[in-house]
Amino acid sequence: MKDFANLIKTLDSTNKTNEKVAALTSYFNEANDADKLWTIAILSHRRPKRPVNTTLLRQWATEISGIPNWLFEESYHIVGDLAETIALILPNAAEDDSNEEKSLSTYISEIITLRTLSDEEKRTYLQENWMRLSYFERFVFNKIITGGFRIGVSQKLMTRALSKSTGIDEDILAYKLMGDWEGNSTTFEKLILEENPEDYLSKPYPFYLAYAVEDEFEKDLGAIEDWSFEHKWDGIRSQVIIRNDEVFVWSRGEELVTDKYPEFQRFLSEIPNGTVLDGEILPFAGGEIGNFNDLQTRIGRKNLTKALLEKTPVILNAYDLLEWKGEDIRNRPFIERREILDNLISNCNCDGISLYLSETMDFNTWEAAAKE
Repeated sequence: MKDFANLIKTLDSTNKTNEKVAALTSYFNEANDADKLWTIAILSHRRPKRPVNTTLLRQWATEISGIPNWLFEESYHIVGDLAETIALILPNAAEDDSNEEKSLSTYISEIITLRTLSDEEKRTYLQENWMRLSYFERFVFNKIITGGFRIGVSQKLMTRALSKSTGIDEDILAYKLMGDWEGNSTTFEKLILEENPEDYLSKPYPFYLAYAVEDEFEKDLGAIEDWSFEHKWDGIRSQVIIRNDEVFVWSRGEELVTDKYPEFQRFLSEIPNGTVLDGEILPFAGGEIGNFNDLQTRIGRKNLTKALLEKTPVILNAYDLLEWKGEDIRNRPFIERREILDNLISNCNCDGISLYLSETMDFNTWEAAAKE
C-alpha cells in the first residue's frame, strides 16, 4: 500500500505530464502484477463496490478520534472530502513492531470481503487498519473504500506509462483496457501481457493533419489542377474503424472514444468489415451542422443520457478512405480513394447511419481559392 500511496501523492502534487508518466512508469516497473492490475483498475474508475455506508464510517472514525459528531461534521464541511477528513482527525498511527506491510492487492481483497461481514466485524477491521497506516496511506485506503478517486491522470497518460514499462504499443493497450473488465475478474498477465489477435482490430492509421501554407501557393503547392479542396470543419478529427463486426472510434489525439459516440454503431448495418474512414465528428441537431460549442456538451461526459443524445446527435463527415475490404489503400491516388468513398456513401443508407460525405470544391486559380 505504501508504494501505491506514494504514487498517488506524486500524481496529485504535479501538473507536469512528463513527471506523471515517469512516476507511473517507475511504479509499473517495480510493483507486483496484482498491484499493477488494481492500480490500472482504480485509475480506470473500476474500484471495488463500497463495502460500508458513510454514516457508519463517520461514526467509527469519531469513536477513535475522541471528538464529538458535531466537530467531525464541521471539519468535513471545511475539508470537503470524507476520506481526507477521516484521515486527518484520527490519532497518529501506532508503532508496528511486526514490520508487516500489506500490499495494495491485499487491501483490495480484504475490502471486497468486507461487504460480506457484520457491521461489528467491519468496524473492527477499519479501526485496526486506520491505526496502522500513515496519514497518506490512510487517505488512499479511505478513497478506495468510499470511491471518488479523481487524480489528474487520463487513460492516455496511463497507457503511455504502461507502454514504456511493458514495450507494448499504446494503441494496443488502449484497446486492451476497453470493455467490461474488473480487477477481480482478470489478471495483469491476461489483461495486458497476453498477445491476442483481437488487440490489432482497433489499430488506427497515423493522422495526417492540415497545416497553413506560409509562402506563395503556386510556389509551394504547384498547379491548382493537382489539388482538391474541402471546407475545414470545426469538429473532432477522427478515424472510424469497422473490423470483425465491431466499430472503433479514434480521436486525432489518438484516444479511443468509441463509447462517446454510440451513433456510429449503426455503421455495421451498411459498411463492410475492413473499412477505415477518415473524417470529422460534427454536431448535427435539427439536420444542420452545428459548432464546436454544441459538440462540447458531448465531450468529457461519462454518462450519455438519452436526452443528451437526442439534443446533440453527431455525424461523421467523411474526408477519405484509408482501408477498404481489409486492404491499406493509402498508397493509391486520392482521386481513386475518393471515388471508392463516393460509391460507398452513394450506395448505402448513410443518412440513416449518421455518415455524410465532405463536399469537394474546384477552383481555377489560387487567388479564387484563397478568397473562399
